[in-house]
Amino acid sequence: MSDVKTVFGALDNYQKGGVEVIDDDPRNYVFSNVFEVAARSKPYERVAVGKNFEYVIEAVRAEGTSPWYACAHDEFALVMDGRVEVRLLKPETPAVVADKAGAVALGAPPVGRKMGRVVAGRGHMTLLPKGSAYQFHADRASVVTIQTIQGEVTIERWADICQTG
Repeated sequence: MSDVKTVFGALDNYQKGGVEVIDDDPRNYVFSNVFEVAARSKPYERVAVGKNFEYVIEAVRAEGTSPWYACAHDEFALVMDGRVEVRLLKPETPAVVADKAGAVALGAPPVGRKMGRVVAGRGHMTLLPKGSAYQFHADRASVVTIQTIQGEVTIERWADICQTG
């Protein structure tokens, strides 16, 4: 068995993903172009980088303070680079209808009970519970991937991010 070297990327230090013929060892599969997508995105654009039916993985450039979001189902945020604070709040009244797919950006900060905050660094995953409202904050450019269902804030840029040749 050959040694496999794991190489971690970062927003300011990544190698563009590509197709590499391998021996089908699962340790050779990695996140493809998450850092490139985040490097080219505006803060808090939620760009789909993976899709399976209605489910998506969104790449997000976290920088400064995001709008408030809410979702009718659980989501998961994985910090890929940097340090990100996630602020959680339980709205007094539901911020989204129960069968709404994907996250929605809230027009104003919600009124409700603070649930706490999570300060997550590289490799930390945070649950974004259904029915809660959440906001991200990062002092410097960071990268987050969000596992969710495709919704109104999901941006598709497949022609720009997919390797075709």
